[in-house]
Amino acid sequence: MKKIVICLFFIIIFQSPALAIKIGLQTGIVSAKVGSSVEASIINVNNNKLLYTLDGMQNYEFKAYKNLIALKYKNDYYNLKTNQIAIIPVSSIGFVRAKNRWYRGELRIININGKLNVINKLNIEDYIKGVVPSEMPSTWNSEALKAQAVAARSYALANLGKRASQGYDLKDTPEDQAYGGASAEKLTTNRAVKATESIVIIYDLKIIPAYYSASAGGQTKNAGDVWTRDLPYIKSVPSYDSNVKKNGHGIGMSQHGANNLAKQGYTYPKILRHFYKNIQFAKIKQDYYK
Repeated sequence: MKKIVICLFFIIIFQSPALAIKIGLQTGIVSAKVGSSVEASIINVNNNKLLYTLDGMQNYEFKAYKNLIALKYKNDYYNLKTNQIAIIPVSSIGFVRAKNRWYRGELRIININGKLNVINKLNIEDYIKGVVPSEMPSTWNSEALKAQAVAARSYALANLGKRASQGYDLKDTPEDQAYGGASAEKLTTNRAVKATESIVIIYDLKIIPAYYSASAGGQTKNAGDVWTRDLPYIKSVPSYDSNVKKNGHGIGMSQHGANNLAKQGYTYPKILRHFYKNIQFAKIKQDYYK
């Protein structure tokens, strides 16, 4: 069993350290165009051997070749003789590129049944930097942005391995959480992530998947009213968002409601305690992310 080290203001729970989170950027495609802002190494994930070195600020195309991966160089494709590669910038200040966006961390390309999945592997905190401005306007109240950061971090950590069959944890869409990578980052949202670094929501000493939606139309819903079962930490409460149209499943935190409460002087812990019941806050030790 893996260990997670949590300091609950401040209880410690021991489970094993998890790897950095893996986010699916593209799934089931025939070819992928990617690059790096600086020189980058192509590593065979199966044996950790260096295959090639890529130049910075260049686009490279990778193509599914049977159950393997091929690299296009000029007008020819070269069989890399592996079904999994990692593209890793040689400098810690480098970024990788896919889908016309920049991302922190590294890229993974995996061939599954003759199609490619493009994955961004990175530190949880760097991932949350790309989630918060994609899920909530960066101009909103700072306490609402902090609440969003904690909810998003909790959701991500509670769902590690959710899509393991595809080689990643979560999608980069609202089906899991919207994630725009480094290209989406804003100063205000990065500050909110930093201010809440490593903080998660727990219930019964477990990190919860802190569900949220844009707005609930005045009252949030019990989880059992929408899904197959109730959750003890999600109860119907006033959503403080009657000023906007209902948008989303209405379970857990209302993002518009969080912003309205922040304008009334609520701090992010108070906002989160309003939307999630009988919860506590915990802080994950940094070695969790390594």
